[in-house]
Amino acid sequence: DVTETTKHDRAVKSMAEELRQLVDTANAPIFGIDIDGNVNEWNDKTALITGYSKDEAMSKPLISTFIVPKLRQSVQDVLDRALKGDETSNYELEFRTKSNQTCYLLVNATTRRDAENKIVGVVGVAQDVTDAAKQDRAAKSMAQELRQLINTANAPIFG
Repeated sequence: DVTETTKHDRAVKSMAEELRQLVDTANAPIFGIDIDGNVNEWNDKTALITGYSKDEAMSKPLISTFIVPKLRQSVQDVLDRALKGDETSNYELEFRTKSNQTCYLLVNATTRRDAENKIVGVVGVAQDVTDAAKQDRAAKSMAQELRQLINTANAPIFG
């Protein structure tokens, strides 16, 4: 029946639009890549955190454009594994923002599949841990400075 098919098609379209809106407006950074590593998903929260709009990010190579150089190989490894179906949870990622700052994201890299279950990319759902990461690094730096001060002091330090 044509009427039933039309109703079904409308329902599917409506559900797809709801899911799109959910991803776009989620309070968590969500980004994705295709099988070639190019950005094909970039929600509003990711745009806010990185300073790159969806239009600026789409179709760009994720790793060379947005990932800090020291982590590019390890991120490539995580994405390569996800593109084979081996997903990674709670991976800390350092994104380079448009203003050349670093933001820290705790990411779950999930394999993305099409209707036939063929792997078509990876989606990352993240948590912005920038403030906590910066505090942790500052504390480690201070501890290192104190150790160095104690190790190079001319007078004995007891305690």
